[in-house]
Amino acid sequence: MTIQNECIGCIVAQSKRVCDAIGANEKLSHAILSHVENSLENADFTLSPPVIAAPLYEEMARLSGKVDLYDIQKEHATAQAHHYVPFLRKTIEQSDDPFMALLKTAVVGNVIDLAAEVTFDLHGAITSVFDTPFAHDDTQRLRERLKDAKTLLYIGDNTGEHLFDALAIEQLKLLYPQLEICYMVRGNFIINDVTMKEAKEANMDRLCTLIDSGVNTPGFVYERATPEAQKLYDTADLIIAKGMGNYECMTPIKRSNTCFLLKVKCSVVSHSLGHEIGSIICKLD
Repeated sequence: MTIQNECIGCIVAQSKRVCDAIGANEKLSHAILSHVENSLENADFTLSPPVIAAPLYEEMARLSGKVDLYDIQKEHATAQAHHYVPFLRKTIEQSDDPFMALLKTAVVGNVIDLAAEVTFDLHGAITSVFDTPFAHDDTQRLRERLKDAKTLLYIGDNTGEHLFDALAIEQLKLLYPQLEICYMVRGNFIINDVTMKEAKEANMDRLCTLIDSGVNTPGFVYERATPEAQKLYDTADLIIAKGMGNYECMTPIKRSNTCFLLKVKCSVVSHSLGHEIGSIICKLD
């Protein structure tokens, strides 16, 4: 997906939320907002929103003197997610269709997004997701592809959400014991996306193979990935990519056997997919 006019206002709004999140004073807030607004005046509309946003977040971090802009918020999101893991595990184990339940568990974590147009309500999402149908429903096709797959690349999205990804991977291994699963994280701190730090803190390396994509964008960009990540992307039998950032960055690649699993949280992605904001999506290309 390439950036649209609506994305410009969204990125500016995100920068204002950054200022609030880090408690920026008036001088720092002015410096951040001025940089973002000036940079967006000449935005390249052939690029995706995450690619446009990446250097802006890097400069926001530099101006604020922080390595990880959302470190506190990520810790809070992870604590929130931890609280619900036992309930979700029990729900999957007691479900008549564990596969559908693990997909709903994975997608419900995608509400944890500090760059979205709308604020997230994790409790509300969890209490409603198992009664919510996928607006785009390729779950049966995904089920069939998993039967034949030997390798699965699971590309993560947000911190906190990664705990639900871990639970989904745990259950996938039970249903498809032949699968070798790799979980891919971002190459550096960007918004609240999951990195190797958070994945290891959650002991995901005991569950599957972890790989650092090397990308500095809030979405997987093949050209920015390490050779190891590119090889894994090219050779995996099946890919599950979580969230809007990955959808925005990966849709131009046209790689077959890629399943986008996400919650629609902005008008541009809503228009692209043809489904309303708030919809949950399982789209297999």
